[in-house]
Formats: sequence, C-alpha cells, structure tokens
Amino acid sequence: MNRETIITLVKDWRVALVLLLVVGSLIGIYLAPPSPEKGLEGNLQFGLDLQGGSWLQMEFQSVIVAYSTDKPVGDLIENLQTSLETDVIQVDEDHLEIRKTVSRAELEPLFAASDASIVTYQKGVSPFTADEVKRILNEKVNALGMQDARINLLTPTGSEYPQYVRIELAGVDMTTAQEIVGRQGLFEIRVQTTGNQTEHVLYGDQITSVGTPQRDFDGRWGVSFSLSETGAQAFREAALASGAVDNPNAHNLMMILDNETVYSAPLAGTLVTELRSGPVRSLSASTGTGDAGLEDAMTLEIHLRAGALPVKVDIVGSGSVPAALGEQFKMTVVIAGLLALLTVAVVVYYRYREFSIVIPMVAINLAEIIILLGIARFIQQLDLAAIAGLIAVVGTGIDQLVIITDEVLHEGRVPSPNLYMKRYGRAFGIIAVAAATVFVAMLPLALMDLSTLRGFAIITILGVLIGVLVTRPAYGKIIMAILSK
Repeated sequence: MNRETIITLVKDWRVALVLLLVVGSLIGIYLAPPSPEKGLEGNLQFGLDLQGGSWLQMEFQSVIVAYSTDKPVGDLIENLQTSLETDVIQVDEDHLEIRKTVSRAELEPLFAASDASIVTYQKGVSPFTADEVKRILNEKVNALGMQDARINLLTPTGSEYPQYVRIELAGVDMTTAQEIVGRQGLFEIRVQTTGNQTEHVLYGDQITSVGTPQRDFDGRWGVSFSLSETGAQAFREAALASGAVDNPNAHNLMMILDNETVYSAPLAGTLVTELRSGPVRSLSASTGTGDAGLEDAMTLEIHLRAGALPVKVDIVGSGSVPAALGEQFKMTVVIAGLLALLTVAVVVYYRYREFSIVIPMVAINLAEIIILLGIARFIQQLDLAAIAGLIAVVGTGIDQLVIITDEVLHEGRVPSPNLYMKRYGRAFGIIAVAAATVFVAMLPLALMDLSTLRGFAIITILGVLIGVLVTRPAYGKIIMAILSK
C-alpha cells in the first residue's frame, strides 16, 4: 500500500477506532499510573498461579434452620440469642440464620421451649450474609492497596447455602493473608463542639452489637447498634457537655474509621428527648431513602463493625505459591503466546502466499489482544484460565479473518464495491452467528462464582464482542484496500 492509501485507511472511523483503543489500552497498562519498575507487566493484575502468593479457605461458623411455629417469631429469636449468646437473623418467613456452630441436637430443645420445631438444618450462611462477608473482605483488601485479590463463595454440592469463602492474595505471604482476614480498624465516635472542632466520645469496643439495614415507617434506611453501659453513659455525657442535646443541628455526631469520617449527622429529636432522661443503649444511624440509602446503610454497617466479619470463620485450608514459580509461569505464558502468533502467521502465509495479507491479519489479532489486556487491567486478573481465554481468542479471531478474506476474494482481486459489500455482509453474518453462540455458551460461566472457569469465560466474551464490534469491521476495510491493489 502506498502512503495515500494508508492515510485514507487511518481516516476511516473503523480503523481509527481500533488505533484509539490500542493507544488507550497501552496508556492504561503502562501510564495510568506509570509503573516502570514492573517492566512489561505494567499495571496488569496477575492471579495467584502467575504472581505467587497465598490463599485461605474459611468455613462459616453458622447454620441455617427452617422452622415451624404458631407463636411470634420474635420471641423465638430472642430466646435463641439469649441462650446461645450469638446473633440470630431472620432470613425469610421460614428460615433463621444462627451465627454460631451449633448442632441440631443442641437446637431442638431450645426450639421446643419456644413452642417451635426444626424442619431442616444446614450449615452455611444466607446469601445476604455471604455477600456482606465478600464486601467486607473486598474493602479490607482495597484499603491495603492490594488489587490482585480474588474472593469466592463456595457452596457444597447438595446444599443451598454458601459454607466456605476462599480468598486468594497474589504477592502476599501467609502471615499477611491471615492478618487481613482478622484485621479490624480503629472505630471512633466523636461529637462536634465548636466550628470544626470535635471531641472524643467512645471507641468501637463499646459497641456490643450491630444490626442489619432496616427501613423505618418513613421509608428511610438505617442501621441499629447497641452500646455497653459504659459506652451509653459516655455518649450521654458527651452529648450534654457539647450542646448536641440543646442544639443538635450545630453539633453533628461523627463516626470515624481509621481517621476517615464515614458518617456525620445531628442527633434525632426522639434521641435528644431520651438523652435528657438518661443513658440510651440502643441507637440507630439513618442513611436516607431509596437504593442510595440502602447502599449507604450497608456500607455503614461494615464500618460499625470496624471491619469485623458478621459471622465467625475458621481457616480449614491454606496454601502458598512461591513467587519464583509464578515468574516461571509468566515466562511460559509469554512463550506460548509468541508461539501461537508465529504459528498463525506461518499457516496464513502457507494458505495465501502473500505477506500483504499475513501482516494485517496478525496486526489485527495483536491489536485485539492489546485491547483485551487493557480492559482486563481494570476488571479481571490474568490467571492461567484467563490466559487460555486469550489464546482461544487468537485462534477464533484468525478463523474469522480467514472467513472474511476467502469470502471477498475473487480471482485474486476484490470485486466491485456492491458485490464486495454483499460478500462481506455474508461473511460478517456467519461471524456474528458464531459469536452469538460463544457468548451464550460462556455467559453462565461468567456469571457463576467459579474461580477456575470465570476468567476464561470473561476474556472469551470480551474477545468475541471486541471482534464483532471493532476489529472485524476494521479488517474488512483494510483487506479491501489491500486486495484491490
């Protein structure tokens, strides 16, 4: 191709979009933020099998019980909490989550004492609690600046509820991994005195229990929590001394976790009245209405727990991958990728005996890989399954480019524009149907929380979408310009 043809191609929006995405991906990998110390890896996130690190598998110390009773369930929950000294959460109309490992034999007399009976008994936690555990662990990992983490909930075969959580931390030793799981932040409640000045009220160790997000009669979401007797007395004294009882709007109550303010609001009118009479142990923090209020309430619940998990966990399995072995895996993956591209180039050349066709095919394939890596840098770790997805994308991508080339090729030349578009449309239709089939097949794996398959499915789906929407149209324009010469 001459210079004029190249300029014309670059000005075409399909080719320009590919170039723009390639440049953006390279910027995301290497310049946002700059990471010269990582070399070719840039900002890519690698999984445990490529980076080295540690993994922990933990079992929830909790059971889910389906019950039957004609009495108010509140009485049953209160009796269970008093007898077992643990939280009991109502999952739905027929199920309770008891956040403690206790056998069915131990529970049956407690249920009988409340005129209730046990219908089914399973180990595990409710989906809500499982998601909350995952949110807390994610927040802990992110707070420590560790992005190369994977957290998966595991449900045994035949069970309805998650029983285990597995956390993989690339580049982290076993001791640090265990500290992350058990780490609690420094939680403090302060009250605004004058201007921006605040005064200490109490620390998180004075909070005895934290409820789940609930909505009041006005539709406002909030989180309830209880204070110890000492904490309640300190809270009342601080509210009276600071003026928060006399003028609540000028003296906000502030909650601080690890020196960061996570909640700030004046005392409610009903709470002011109660504090005038004496200490109040049961409090509630309101976060607002709608989905935003619920999201804030869920986050505030995590903060009130100071990063503690809502249910106890026991480590039932652990392991580590040496960093040196991870480096060896990376080198193996790079070599496999280069060999795949080289093999593709040789096969394509053998078929067409024309470098002017081989180069655009390999270039488009390489551009597709760079774009995929640029997207994966933000949403997906690169583990062996994801790398397998990349290799699969290379293979299927070349297949589709060959289909386009064969379909539009006519006695070594591109036919008339109308006939070219007709043949290209026919080829693109075949590719689109094949892409839709792959998308539908991979979607369940991408949505399921399976650590060994999810990365493969996500990368494959992304590769299919990028191919159909971006790189195949650009290749169609490029190959027409090449073959017409």
